[in-house]
Amino acid sequence: MSNHHHNGLHRRHLNSAQDSVEAISQLQDHASYRLAFADHNFLLQDELRHVRLQLEYLKPQLVLEQHGINATLVVFGSARFLAPQDAKHALEQAESALNAAPADQKLQQRVQQAKRDLSNSRYYQASRDFAYLVAEHSQRRPEEQLTIISGGGPGIMEAANRGAMEAGSASIGLNIVLPKEQHPNPYITPEFCFQFHYFAIRKMHFLQRARALVAFPGGFGTLDELFETLTLLQTKKAEAVPVVLYDEAFWRRLINFDLLVETGVISSTDLELIRFVDTPEQAWQVIRDFYQLTDI
Repeated sequence: MSNHHHNGLHRRHLNSAQDSVEAISQLQDHASYRLAFADHNFLLQDELRHVRLQLEYLKPQLVLEQHGINATLVVFGSARFLAPQDAKHALEQAESALNAAPADQKLQQRVQQAKRDLSNSRYYQASRDFAYLVAEHSQRRPEEQLTIISGGGPGIMEAANRGAMEAGSASIGLNIVLPKEQHPNPYITPEFCFQFHYFAIRKMHFLQRARALVAFPGGFGTLDELFETLTLLQTKKAEAVPVVLYDEAFWRRLINFDLLVETGVISSTDLELIRFVDTPEQAWQVIRDFYQLTDI
């Protein structure tokens, strides 16, 4: 009998317990063994986008339902506006730097920008005051509660969450993941601070419970939100709610609404969807009148 066959007879026939433990351990460590819903890499594949969309829709939906929030008031506008105090401080610093080097062109530009920021800070204050009025009413009249909801970031959004917090009310922030990192502002109620990857799902959550929308001056994001809302209202995909544009002069200069009517691309009745206001009190009055809320 050859030596080879002889060795085969005496080789261990069953794996040792240690071999089995190692083999099982390797299997359990492999990505394929992870529970599908606990497998991060699996969930992030392109083919799973429909599942991610569904989850991103459901998470805020369930949380807000569980807390009984079904009537919100959307505030949007520029993320770039500063609080008056911050804008004033920035201008003082810029002017002080320019005094030390009056010929420096970059410092001259910085002062000009700081002056503009100080002027724009009135919108931050107005958003804060408006949210305070809404939240204060909701505190006094729980049966007429409207919860402030913003995009969760700085500027007008921060001011709205801040005003609500100062009046002792909860408020919602719908953050979006952006390449230039957007951090949630510190005034959002923690259990209502959500983060989104998909703009479309975020917009659905803005509008789904909205009883009114107040748009402060802003850039592309503000216009995107405004026109999405107007389109849904115009086409009756959403029930009529007040759309309040803050600072009539700004909005009329930015968008020639009359031209749209004159050209026939919208009906004159479409303009009835919009209300222009110039103070936080006027904005709140438009909404109160629309819903005939109790005036105390």
